[in-house]
This record gives sequence, structure tokens and C-alpha cells, in this order.
Amino acid sequence: MKERRKHKLADTAQQIVGGFLLAGPFVVTEEVWMLARNMTLYHSLFLVGTVMAIGYGGLYGADDGRDPAREAAVLGIPVRFVSVMLVAFGSVTLLAFAVTAPDLFAGDLQRRRQLYVTFQAISVAAVFSVVGAVTTDSLF
Repeated sequence: MKERRKHKLADTAQQIVGGFLLAGPFVVTEEVWMLARNMTLYHSLFLVGTVMAIGYGGLYGADDGRDPAREAAVLGIPVRFVSVMLVAFGSVTLLAFAVTAPDLFAGDLQRRRQLYVTFQAISVAAVFSVVGAVTTDSLF
């Protein structure tokens, strides 16, 4: 049996570059925030599932040489996948708050509704962020 492949800090760094690269334009796009205002919780949950499917498929479906069973894991979940999810959602969240996008695009809403719309916008932008994270992880 082969030894499990360890996830290195360099792997996460590559994911971060790709995640931030593709997340930026969507976090500051008014159309994303307008979509978020009209979404329901079900739309967001669907998008979170989509981000997870893209992440898993990009890491283990598109790359024939990578086997999730041979990756370092936490509670049976590959660390590389966990890292991609943290990068995809984390980069979008960090950028949104760093550039004060919630205040700009949803500042007219009550605080609770503003946080809800921000979560919705994060779920939209994470779709693009995960593509960047997975791509850079697979290329390098």
C-alpha cells in the first residue's frame, strides 16, 4: 500500500493565488450583489453544493494521477479538498469585507438582511474562486 500524499503549505499557497485571482472581479461586481438580493436560501445552498462538486471534481476527477484515498485526510475528507473549500469561500469573504463590498452594495438593508445578502454573494463568487483554486493546484 502506498503512503498517503501529504498536503504541503505550497499547495495551499497555489490555491490561494488562483482563488483570489478569480474571486476579485466578482466580489466587486454590482450584478453579483443584485443577484444575491434576489436569491433564496435554497439558491445559496445549491451554489455551495456546486462549489463543492467543482472542487472535488477538479481535484480528483480531472486529474487522473490523484486519488483521494491516497491523500492525507481528516475524518475521511482529503485535506487538499478541505483546503480548496477554505480558500474558495475564504478568499471571497476576505475580499468582500476588505473592500467593504457589503456596506457599498447592501448597506441600505437591515444588518441581519445585509449579512444574509453577503452570504448569498459569497456563494455566487465562490463558484469562480474554486475554479481558480483548483486550476492552480492542478497546474503546479
